[in-house]
Amino acid sequence: MTSIPLFPLNTVLYPDGYLPLQIFEVRYLDMIRKCIMGEQPFGVVQLLDGAEVRKPDQLETLAPVGTLARVVDWAAPLSGLLQIKCMGMQRFHIVSSEQLKHGLWMAQVETLPPDKTIPIPQEQQNVADALGALIRTLQEQKIPPEQMPLQPPFRLDECGWVANRWCELLSLSAMQKQLLLSQDNPVLRLELVQDMLTENGLLEE
Repeated sequence: MTSIPLFPLNTVLYPDGYLPLQIFEVRYLDMIRKCIMGEQPFGVVQLLDGAEVRKPDQLETLAPVGTLARVVDWAAPLSGLLQIKCMGMQRFHIVSSEQLKHGLWMAQVETLPPDKTIPIPQEQQNVADALGALIRTLQEQKIPPEQMPLQPPFRLDECGWVANRWCELLSLSAMQKQLLLSQDNPVLRLELVQDMLTENGLLEE
């Protein structure tokens, strides 16, 4: 098991996902500075109850599965403000957690195995094709690479990578995003994403 600081958010970070954040709360400024200096990851976990910005006496409930994040770029444009860019690493399961006096969550976690590299089945090829078409459209719009919602390398031949990117892009409920993150089988995750895309008219039958 590993002890890590947690950053509870109203969103879900997936492995290889890209997450820009603005940090201004003292509990997270100190934590992120230590992570940057020590080149250590922190845990992004979905906040099931409570607000991202701490309020007096609020109760916070954390999802059981999250994703390790590493800071890939940062800036401090103002005193008391950090702008960071993070990339998702491995998923983890929270074994135990504790909220410290100043509000920071610490957790004992077990990392979960990364997705196996599984080629896209023919039945789900339209899911990968649609994502590839979206990436090409964004590139044709001359969006700067650092502002792209998807970051290379574009592994359009891998079930887990394609499923995770759609999970980030689709307008899903918090519960749906968490269930998809918790799904260990990347093929099944891709099938579930395919069903959602079809239901929303984003894929051809």
